[in-house]
Amino acid sequence: MTAQHQPIGVFDSGVGGISTLAELAHLLPGENFVYYGDTAHAPYGTKPREEVLSHVRTVMETLLHRQVKAVVIACNTATAVAAADLRARYDLPIIGMEPALKPASEHRRQGRVLVLATPVTLTQEKFARLYDRYGEGAVLLPCPGLMDLVEQEDFAGAESYLQRLLEGYLSEPLDAVVLGCTHYVFLKPILRRMLPDTVEIFDGNLGVARQLRRVLAEKDLLLANAGQGSIELSTSGDEKTVLPQMERLLERARSLVLSEID
Repeated sequence: MTAQHQPIGVFDSGVGGISTLAELAHLLPGENFVYYGDTAHAPYGTKPREEVLSHVRTVMETLLHRQVKAVVIACNTATAVAAADLRARYDLPIIGMEPALKPASEHRRQGRVLVLATPVTLTQEKFARLYDRYGEGAVLLPCPGLMDLVEQEDFAGAESYLQRLLEGYLSEPLDAVVLGCTHYVFLKPILRRMLPDTVEIFDGNLGVARQLRRVLAEKDLLLANAGQGSIELSTSGDEKTVLPQMERLLERARSLVLSEID
């Protein structure tokens, strides 16, 4: 197998990164993807840094056994904790996530920018640097437990959670909401119903997909003149339960990607 034909590894602590996977597959339809959800150890967003780092290193070794040509960390928490460590250890392109605070700040007028993320993401130095540059008018909202509701496909519970979370902010001028966790992208339709039409919702998936395409092209790893690529889903959890869930969420994520284009 030539380097160009090797698959791209994509991983998350659970199923949230499937929202990223759908964006990647849409932008790079000829590429082959191997998705790994570390559902046996989810969520990462409330775990100590060293524990997250240990799990991520194990996931990385699993993907390397599949001879991946690049890896996308489809998890804001894992990126904040482990991206620098992985890049120092491994000689292949590693693309990470970060909350889309920069584009949200550029969109901001006079209102606030609400940043929804896991508690760990918001406490990492990587996010602190981002906030120092683009955090004017931003309100940080840690969301413990919200990721778990997506993992459980409990969208009614997630809607109730978001109503409680946002009720104190909707009466004030609001310009943007940043989804700082790939799981939260699945909640866009709920947020769209709750928020005024003037409020933009930002996530990092499209930016990551474009960055991956740029890096692959620079390193001559982009699959040229390819047909339809493949997607393989895998998990550290119970395959009989998790894989069908991943399939359902991949279809949901693909629909979300297409609705954004429309």
